[in-house]
Amino acid sequence: MLKDISIIGAPSDLGQGRRGVDMGPSAIRYAGIVERLRALDYDVEDLGDIKVDLAGKDQGGDGHLKNLKEVTATNTRLESSVADIISNKRFPLVLGGDHSIAIGTLAGVSRHYQNLGVIWYDAHGDLNTAETSPSGNIHGMPLAVSLGLGHPDLTNIGGQTAKIKPENVVIIGARALDDGEKELIREKGVRVYTMHDIDRNGMTSTIQDAMAYLSEKTDGVHLSLDLDGLDPQDAPGVGTPVNGGISYRETHLAMEMLAESDIITSAEFVEVNPILDDKNKTASVAVALVGSLFGEKLL
Repeated sequence: MLKDISIIGAPSDLGQGRRGVDMGPSAIRYAGIVERLRALDYDVEDLGDIKVDLAGKDQGGDGHLKNLKEVTATNTRLESSVADIISNKRFPLVLGGDHSIAIGTLAGVSRHYQNLGVIWYDAHGDLNTAETSPSGNIHGMPLAVSLGLGHPDLTNIGGQTAKIKPENVVIIGARALDDGEKELIREKGVRVYTMHDIDRNGMTSTIQDAMAYLSEKTDGVHLSLDLDGLDPQDAPGVGTPVNGGISYRETHLAMEMLAESDIITSAEFVEVNPILDDKNKTASVAVALVGSLFGEKLL
């Protein structure tokens, strides 16, 4: 990993229906992310937050994409900022905000790679489109958009359609997939490690397999970690919790293994909602996981 890190916040709650996740970047900063990374001898600059438009009168619904105009504008700004960070030879660490911000992150990162790999650490697939989404919430669509599937306003952010290839994606921790997502996974051949796989084979085997699968064919790997990938007992402050998730300790192990592999070239941590949290517990979990991802060890 690069020793120079640029943190940028994307305080958007436009991609989903529950307020509060826009305060996620502030909560993560309050939990000490800058201090944690500097203690590991990284050069850290905090670029602050990108501008996020307020939601307009047309909230969508009934199959429409909610806040499409505002989500597009937010992700366009984020795409430019992330691309500039990489151009300056720094590691982009994005703090969300709901998971719709991954559209901008991946668009910006993909400018610099020919075969970008993605680890999608999440309870959900986020592979819906307007046609398959039960809610119209765009935070359930960023992975599909990044594959070039969805509304052109979203897929064309960054000037090209598909930012990543389906064979370069692994989803870890899935346990809540809509029917349309399941069909797309089968059609595109996206590799998914469900909770059944993790329970049966263990996190060590899961991460080893995922790293071997990606490292042989990618020139960079982006980590997109949704805190709802963890079990709600460990990360209660998320908008769409799903019981039966990955444990805190298993996730630390995953981050430690990724740090040892040295394959992660960009990352984002999303969906921290302090309104639903318990004494900023989930933001503190996010900071601890960032520490492990960047090489923090007990001894």
